[in-house]
Amino acid sequence: MSVTIELPHVGESVVEGTIGKWLKKPGDMVQRYEPLVEVVTDKVTMEVPSPVTGSLLRVLAEEGETIPMGAPIAEMDSDEVPPSTPPAPSSELVSLSPQASESQVPREASAGTTGYLVKGAPVGPTGGGPAPEAATQAAPAAPAPASATPAATPATPPPAREGARLSPAVRRLVQEHRLDIGQVQGTGMGGRITREDVLNFIETGPKPGTPATAAASPTPAPATDGQQEEEHVALTPVRRMIAEAMVRSVTEIPHAWSTVEVDVTGLVALRSQLRADFQQREGVELTYLPFIIKAVVESLKEHRTLNASWGGDKIILKNKINLGIAVAAPDGLIVPVIHDADRMSIAGLARALSDIAQRARQKKLTLVDVQGGTFTLNNTGALGSTVSQPIINHPQAGILTTEAIVKRPMIRDDAIAIRSMMNLCLSFDHRINDGAESSGFLQAVKGRLEAMGPETAIY
Repeated sequence: MSVTIELPHVGESVVEGTIGKWLKKPGDMVQRYEPLVEVVTDKVTMEVPSPVTGSLLRVLAEEGETIPMGAPIAEMDSDEVPPSTPPAPSSELVSLSPQASESQVPREASAGTTGYLVKGAPVGPTGGGPAPEAATQAAPAAPAPASATPAATPATPPPAREGARLSPAVRRLVQEHRLDIGQVQGTGMGGRITREDVLNFIETGPKPGTPATAAASPTPAPATDGQQEEEHVALTPVRRMIAEAMVRSVTEIPHAWSTVEVDVTGLVALRSQLRADFQQREGVELTYLPFIIKAVVESLKEHRTLNASWGGDKIILKNKINLGIAVAAPDGLIVPVIHDADRMSIAGLARALSDIAQRARQKKLTLVDVQGGTFTLNNTGALGSTVSQPIINHPQAGILTTEAIVKRPMIRDDAIAIRSMMNLCLSFDHRINDGAESSGFLQAVKGRLEAMGPETAIY
């Protein structure tokens, strides 16, 4: 019998996904739980396994196409009965009440979804995820996702308008052939234009009765090889979602910025003293970052408005300290989260940091690994940076960067001494914190780092 495979829900306000790559082609035999397709969301890149054993009949969503969660993506011929039908795409979003606590936010997909999260890596600085209040307020205004099984479908899909959302593959075809997208009729879900629609339009031209758009300006003659001055690179799904996250943050959050200079000479000596023994005992590298994380999480306990988010008519203070760590991965920047970081020792933080960084680069993070972040730390100093102005992970209240440690001549006790110096740079939400609060937090981190020395315990 024919079985429809749907895009599974992955929880926590993820309402749509982009088909990244089909791992099977029509005609292939697929075993139950064998990876079927790679899907990119604003939270995670995941492999969706087949819920049944059978033969893949046809693909319903092309690579690069963005569709709502719960929508059909493929048909298979199988004698097995798939799990129960997944919930409506909007159910995860509207279920978040303004009074919901963090513990009430669903962390896993519903038990009846057709497909299960196997592995993934978060995309862009999305370690925090939208606050329950923001998600609830945004739900009425956001356009409802197209239903996977619409009650009535028009005989002829309406032509797409200029503002229609196109997949990267479709957009690239339109640009290459200089098409008027308003004359292309979409046959995809909700009238969405697919790659086949564009290819058919290129071969046959506009269909009779298709309304023409307003007169466009004359199309310039294509440049010859000698005149070409630009090269257009199509966006990958990961890069597009990072871009959307960045624009959202700088659009909605009024960023302010501050920096302090920290003398980490004692920290450098401490790490040098412990490094070899720690590597032999724990099997992981002891970097400077676990020491800095410890100073940050202890300071967040004292300055709670930095471990917070904006709630419209209130400030939401987070009781847990879940620290997001920015990691440069092959596909782009990702931000896995160390949960309850304030409860760990420096050695425990080193182990946790090594684990999430390695799994992030290997694309083995789970959805839980990128959820619930309350503050973000980015070690830009590893790239040689000495000053930076980071963008906050929406909806968090701040992000801190640690810059490169450099030796410089400093005045100490009226004498010139060579010291190891590092800058800390903080971007903060000016709706929640002013200069006094942000400076107090930076000074607290600075004081803890400068106090580290041979007597500092790491266990």
